[in-house]
Amino acid sequence: MAASRPGTVLLVTLQGGGNVPPQMGLARRLTGRGHRVHVLSEPSVAGEARAAGCAFTPWPTAPSGNAVDRDRAAARDWDLRTPAKAVRFVRTVGDFLFGAAGLFARDVLATLEEAPADVVLVDLALVGALAGAERSGRPTAALMPSIYMRPTRGRPVLGSGWQPARGPLGRLRDRAAPALFSRFVDLGLPRLNAARADLGLAPVDGVFGALDRCARVLVMTSPTFDPPPDHLPANVRYVGPLVDDPAWAGAGPVPVPPGDEPLVLVAMSSTYQAHQEVLGRVVRALAALPVRGLLTLGPGLRAEEVRGAGNVSVVPSAPHAVVLREASAVVTHAGHGTVVKALAAGVPMVCLPHGRDQEDNAARVVRRCAGLRISRRSEPATIRDAVQRVLAEPRYREGAGRMAAVLAAEAARGPSAVDEVEALLRGGRRRA
Repeated sequence: MAASRPGTVLLVTLQGGGNVPPQMGLARRLTGRGHRVHVLSEPSVAGEARAAGCAFTPWPTAPSGNAVDRDRAAARDWDLRTPAKAVRFVRTVGDFLFGAAGLFARDVLATLEEAPADVVLVDLALVGALAGAERSGRPTAALMPSIYMRPTRGRPVLGSGWQPARGPLGRLRDRAAPALFSRFVDLGLPRLNAARADLGLAPVDGVFGALDRCARVLVMTSPTFDPPPDHLPANVRYVGPLVDDPAWAGAGPVPVPPGDEPLVLVAMSSTYQAHQEVLGRVVRALAALPVRGLLTLGPGLRAEEVRGAGNVSVVPSAPHAVVLREASAVVTHAGHGTVVKALAAGVPMVCLPHGRDQEDNAARVVRRCAGLRISRRSEPATIRDAVQRVLAEPRYREGAGRMAAVLAAEAARGPSAVDEVEALLRGGRRRA
C-alpha cells in the first residue's frame, strides 16, 4: 500500500562497501514512489545517492571511514597480522563508532533542521546517528543490510561461520558466544551513553539496546536464507534483499568473453580486503578449465594488480545482475550482496570468505546446497576442483534454483522495506 501522499525521508549511512547498494536501492524505490529522500553520509556515497535520485549532504562534523580508499581507510581489517595491529584496529573502530557518537548525533539533528524529514533511516552501525534520530522525535528505522546481526542466545554469533548447533556442546557454544560478543561490543557503551546524556536521552543497557528504541529494525535479507531467532524483538521485520547493482558498476555493454563454454563470474569485495593475490589464484584455476571467466575488480583494486588469462577477462566493473543471466557459477568472497544476487538468479557459488559477515553467508549457502565453501588460502588446484564440482554436480544448481524460487515468492508476499517505511510515514503524520 502506497503512502497517502509523498513524504520526506532522511537516510543516514556510512561507506562500508556492501551496505550501500541495498540502502540506495531502497532510496531509489522510495523516490520512484514520489517520496523525497535526503542522504547524510560521507563524500564517497554522494555519487550513489544522486544516482538514486536523492539529495545529499556530507557529514558536517563527523568523521568519514574512507572504506573505499585503502590508502586513507580509517580501519584496515585486512592487516591484522600482529596483536598490536589488531588492538589498533579495535581502537580505531571504537573511536569512530563510539568516540564520535555525539558528532554523528549532532549532524543528524543539524541536517533535520536544514532539511526536515518525516522519517529517519539509519544504518545500524551508526549508533550515534540513531541517538540523534531518537532525540529528534521522528519515527526511526535501523537498517540491517545483511543477515540478522544482533547477538542472540541460541544462534551462531556473527562472524563465526558456524552452522546451527547440534548436540549439547553446540548449544553451549551458542549460549556463551553471543554473551561474549555483546560484552566485547559493550566496551563502547560508556562513550555511547555519554553522548546520549549530552542529548538528554536515557542510557541504554547495552549497545544493541539502541535498536529497541527504534520504531522498526529492517533486516534486508530473506528469512529462508537467514532463519530468524526464535525470539525476535517485536520491532524487527525481515523485508527481503534488494539486489540492485551499484551505480559505479555501469549499465553495459557487458564485456562477456565470447564462446560457448560455461561462464564463471568472479566477484570479490567492493572494498579492499587484500584480495588481489586470492584473485590471482582464481585466475590460474580457471585458466586450467574449459570455461569463460569474467573477473570484476570493483573500486577496491587497481587494474595492474590482477592479470587475466586467455579464457579469463579482467574488467574494472560490470553489472552483475546482467552477467548472472548467462553465468553458470560464481566465485566470490561471499559478501551478502553478491550471494543474494547469485541466489536470485539461481546460480551456484564457490565461496572463499575473507572476513566480516562472509563466513556466515557462506555457511548459509552451504546449508541450502547452493554452493561450496573453501578457504581463501586455497591453492589453484583446490579452487579448480571446487569450480568443477559446482558446474558438474546438478545438486548445486538445483539448490540455487530452489532459493531463487523462494526469494521470488517472499518478494511477492511482502511486506517490503518500502512498505515498512511508508507505514512509518503514515504513522508519523498521524502523530504530527
